[in-house]
Amino acid sequence: MIAFAAALVMTVAACGGDSDDTDAGRDGNGKGLERSSVTVAALPLADDAPLYLARDRGLFEKEGLDVRIQPVQQSIQALPALSKGQVDVIASANYVTFLQAHEKGTLDLRILAEGARVAPHMMDVLVPEDSDIRSVADLKGKKVAVNILNNIQSLTLNAILGQQGAGRPEYRQIAFPQMGVALEKGQVDAVHAVEPFNSAIQKQLDARVLVDGGSAPVENIPISGYITTGDYASKNPKTAAAFQRAIAAAAQIATQDQDAVREELPKYTKVTADQAETIRLPAYPVTSDASELRRLTELMKEQGLLKKPIDPGTLLVE
Repeated sequence: MIAFAAALVMTVAACGGDSDDTDAGRDGNGKGLERSSVTVAALPLADDAPLYLARDRGLFEKEGLDVRIQPVQQSIQALPALSKGQVDVIASANYVTFLQAHEKGTLDLRILAEGARVAPHMMDVLVPEDSDIRSVADLKGKKVAVNILNNIQSLTLNAILGQQGAGRPEYRQIAFPQMGVALEKGQVDAVHAVEPFNSAIQKQLDARVLVDGGSAPVENIPISGYITTGDYASKNPKTAAAFQRAIAAAAQIATQDQDAVREELPKYTKVTADQAETIRLPAYPVTSDASELRRLTELMKEQGLLKKPIDPGTLLVE
């Protein structure tokens, strides 16, 4: 199962090609698009299911768009390409990293659409079955593995611990595919794993769920989105709107029919159909909600991941 989980984040075959700057495209109402081609950097993760659903169900084509998906292993890897205009959109862009880049001035961030929000048990804090860690209060001073330091995992877990009056652990940066081994060897006391690694570690090691990483006060908090630059959004408003409509339609499908997502996963990941049935999926918001995004930015400011407040409403592309 660890092998299958690791395969989920491996690069899949690129759909290739540079963005088309022609004015040949048309949206669903017959109005001319600024550009017909959109290049999207994306991870082969469950977060991106609406992107692939929109492609495979002709929702982009319906809007007059030729969307070309360029796989990457981490969304941050595509930041230089986005800044240079080599890709137009980054999907599964983790908000924490990109909001920090926006604050630092390295990216003029705009959010085209929300990608995923936390859902129950899509990420859990796991401990060995025989661990003496029995409650979140026992995590104080313990070594807890997270994929990236000072990012969404520690941000949300700190909020959960704070609400329960518990002290914070010591975070260790360990990539998701290596978390199971680290836990088994005792290199860390607990791991904060997301799906599909979450399920894989539980099954292989009989690991015990200490706390749902999506529990109060971070339930349903936004974690990733489809982002672009202010320059692209201002120069291509009709193209951006067409992309938003297609993603919204696909998110609606994903929300109403999880089986559609589970059927889609094996098409763009290394997950088998049987394995896809066990993955606990994130929530796919159909519309962007500035108030929900504000929960995230306020939490980041509270924990020192932002130096000053950011109004996410100013970043949403209408």
